[in-house]
Amino acid sequence: AGMTGVFYPCTCVFVQREPPQFIASAFTDFGKWMDGWETRRKRISGHDWCIIQLGVPGLIHGFDVDTSFFTGNHSPHVSIQAGCLDQLPTFTLEGDRTDMAASDSQMAAVTKLGSEAWPELVSVSELQPGYSDSCHNYFRVNFNRRVTHIRLNMYPDGGIARLRVYGVGQRDWSSVSTNQLVDLVALTNGGVCLGYSDAHFGHPRNMIGLGRAANMADGWETARRLDRPKKLKVDQQGILQVPGREWAVFRLGHPGLISSIEVDTNHFKGNFPDSCRIEACTLTPEEETQCIRTRWNSGKWQVLLPPQKLRPHHIHHYSEAELMPSHPVSHVRLIIAPDGGVSRLRLWGRLTPINAASVNQRRPTSKL
Repeated sequence: AGMTGVFYPCTCVFVQREPPQFIASAFTDFGKWMDGWETRRKRISGHDWCIIQLGVPGLIHGFDVDTSFFTGNHSPHVSIQAGCLDQLPTFTLEGDRTDMAASDSQMAAVTKLGSEAWPELVSVSELQPGYSDSCHNYFRVNFNRRVTHIRLNMYPDGGIARLRVYGVGQRDWSSVSTNQLVDLVALTNGGVCLGYSDAHFGHPRNMIGLGRAANMADGWETARRLDRPKKLKVDQQGILQVPGREWAVFRLGHPGLISSIEVDTNHFKGNFPDSCRIEACTLTPEEETQCIRTRWNSGKWQVLLPPQKLRPHHIHHYSEAELMPSHPVSHVRLIIAPDGGVSRLRLWGRLTPINAASVNQRRPTSKL
């Protein structure tokens, strides 16, 4: 698309999850087909830009501007600005505008946003061409305000294959009632994976992602433990008696009282865990930092969900009656035995008051 500016309210090519690809023989009526966003060679004043609505509003810690395969046509420089919009603007895409700039009505709608005056997260910076050893252009960000939209400026034109925005989700909790059930660990609500024992085939942060898992890669799967007994035995509940276990620790998006749990082994049919249990605790920011240093060997963990036998490719629901008596918590640890894969973890509960000073002192950390 050759454009002076455009607003993307949802998914567009260069923010797709899949890595970019190159097809040497692919051409269109507008020129070489490229897997990304490429503007025409600019022959008028100005520079090209687009505005993107984040899939998950939150705190941004970094960017990857990926120029893969744009070797003679990458954008030489970029800058990135950010805004937080209380109300989402309404834009009409007006059909396929390939090889065209944004329409007059779209430009008028964008003008109302004042995006050219948004705070700058990445100042004008040089990009490297899209060869395999130089295509990833990483930018660290120190910006402590919630972001819903970003404006990507390319100077003056060119191509970008993918844009990755790394950070921690942050929900506006002011509109959430303390009587409302919320998935306290969801990525969209600010849940963060802080540590894990093993992530051989998938990362545990996937378990708090959107919707149900698309496949096994969209979940958490560990390697098979080598300390498994040569012959397996079970207890009266049918749970394997094995020495090993794997675990993942999460900070909730907001402290709360958990009343129900969902453990989903969707897609894991011959490689699901035999059993799981969940522990919980309340930690201050200082205690959290210490736990990270000690690989979570903390004595504050208390059992929230006792050991449960799991089934393959199944959503396991645990009601309040099946949970141990609990108090408001800020962190949870999912433990599986002996190994295997889990696609989603949901922790439904109600918010509890949070100390404002503690929130201000807490700097979200993540392996996102």
